[in-house]
Amino acid sequence: MGALAGCRSAPVMRIERVGEEGIARGLDLPALREHVAAAVATARADGFVGLKTIAAYRSGLDVAAVPPDTDAAARALDARPTRLEDRALLERLLHDALEANATAPGGPLPVQVHAGFGDGDLFLPLADPTRLGPLVERFRATSFVLLHCYPFVRQAGWMAHVYGNVFFDVSLTIPHVWRSAEMVREALELAPVSKLLYASDAARTPELYHLAATGWRDALAEVLGEALDAASAERAARAILRENAIALYALA
Repeated sequence: MGALAGCRSAPVMRIERVGEEGIARGLDLPALREHVAAAVATARADGFVGLKTIAAYRSGLDVAAVPPDTDAAARALDARPTRLEDRALLERLLHDALEANATAPGGPLPVQVHAGFGDGDLFLPLADPTRLGPLVERFRATSFVLLHCYPFVRQAGWMAHVYGNVFFDVSLTIPHVWRSAEMVREALELAPVSKLLYASDAARTPELYHLAATGWRDALAEVLGEALDAASAERAARAILRENAIALYALA
């Protein structure tokens, strides 16, 4: 992707995948927790520029600010699940990952959080990004990046407005949701342009990369063109389409 686009391409570590790899190895809970924490602690040195959690699609975003009951996590692990979806076990490992990230050499990596629609097995009300507030407040030095967000685009914009460490995109929303410009309007009702990032979530189908890119560019041209003078609109569009991500993920 980097070679085709003429830019740097770098990986993001999915926390749940690291946990599932440890479960597949038969690790007990203390060893599994250490496995996750160690992987996160060395993520930057291993070339990762961010972390990601899909907790919204497994147990929901109402993650408690304090770690869950370790005994309940151990009981869930005793069943040797192949998929990390038990709430206590998932949140125990998520807290371990966020704590390791907070103290990692070089500072914490940004953490991407799926929110809103996406996987078909989610319970949509629990994917509202405002539910993440307590965790965002606990890990104030960590940048959280809300992904997708539909139909909670306004809520995501509010989060980015209220919390200095929250950023967001409306990937998957654009190109799949009709009225792309309206989605950008909702995103920017409260959030500054420095908090919104371009993303497509395109995969497998080549046309989605093209549709997302043209949808974003057309939407930004319409919305920013109405709100700002030409020079300011161009600066804002460049920030959203490129510069915000470069700064957030230290890609320069």
